[in-house]
Amino acid sequence: MSDSAEPRPIDGATFARLMAPLGPFEAHPDLAVAVSGGRDSLCLALLANEWAARRGGRVLTLIVDHGLRRESAAEAQSTVEVLARQGVQSLVLCWGGAKPMAGLQEAARDARYRLLREACRERGILHLLVAHHVDDQAETIAMRAAHASGPDGLAGMAGLVEWPEVRLLRPLLSVPRARLSATLGSRGVAWIDDPSNTDPRFERARLRLAGTIGAGQPDSGRVRASREAQAARAAVAFLEVREDGSVAIGRMALERLALDTRARLVSRVVQGLGGSHHPPRRDRLDRALARMSGTPNRGKSGRRQDFTLSGCQFTLRQAVGSRQLEWIVRPESGRKERQPLIPAVFFACDPAAATHLWS
Repeated sequence: MSDSAEPRPIDGATFARLMAPLGPFEAHPDLAVAVSGGRDSLCLALLANEWAARRGGRVLTLIVDHGLRRESAAEAQSTVEVLARQGVQSLVLCWGGAKPMAGLQEAARDARYRLLREACRERGILHLLVAHHVDDQAETIAMRAAHASGPDGLAGMAGLVEWPEVRLLRPLLSVPRARLSATLGSRGVAWIDDPSNTDPRFERARLRLAGTIGAGQPDSGRVRASREAQAARAAVAFLEVREDGSVAIGRMALERLALDTRARLVSRVVQGLGGSHHPPRRDRLDRALARMSGTPNRGKSGRRQDFTLSGCQFTLRQAVGSRQLEWIVRPESGRKERQPLIPAVFFACDPAAATHLWS
């Protein structure tokens, strides 16, 4: 008798529990799933498709053909056919143009996420699922430790990331690869292994080949996930999105929040409205929080001293019909980049508001 139990396939109830902390979702959620053709993303696509169908929603799988190997186009089409046999709709996205000689993997990753985000934006899809699992998480933590990352970095990848146009979700972060293989095996579904996974030119592949990856720091990841969930709930409860695309934050409500929740909330507002791929630097965010919580003061002109942070303008004003003060946050005037009117997090729970996305 084996000392270790055979990996169990993931069923619908288990996947629903994995998705539950990543809401809010629309009443009939539309999801996109990034699919490479490998076991991880293929398994995620099938589970997500069933999850959405039970809720009257839909799934579109997005397959990026990087064009780095002659076989890539045929492999993408093969993946389309595999998914079609499972009743899942697919779209192939191609990375065209010249490819860099140096930093190829990083450039490919940037191109992949750009294509995925654009595809979601064009179709008004709020949720993009990717198939990173617990083994990927351990590799990520090992790589970040080698580069002396801070506490959040050593907590690994976040289960939920708010981008201006889409919410990036990783529902499989607590699931080992063996269970994904077992799930596909139980369904008789074959997959394609990406040769880059064992290519020693890439750091992640070298770690796999060396066999020195530890189990990571799951407690740190759970703590950060809990804090992100608190910030998401605070966003729904305390923020008001205006018709002009600005966001209002009640000053007193903001000050009632714990400092970490306050920081994460303001950070996601700024990243969403300002359109940056990264949150504001922590020192700048801390200065902004101090200004937002300090005693209101006026400059020589007698007007309240407003400020900017990461492409956003913060203005303290008295709320209409109330004596309470509120911070109005909007993109800085004159910014050329076309951004969504409001960040995805603020209307993910309201299907009618999805029309606010750019089309």
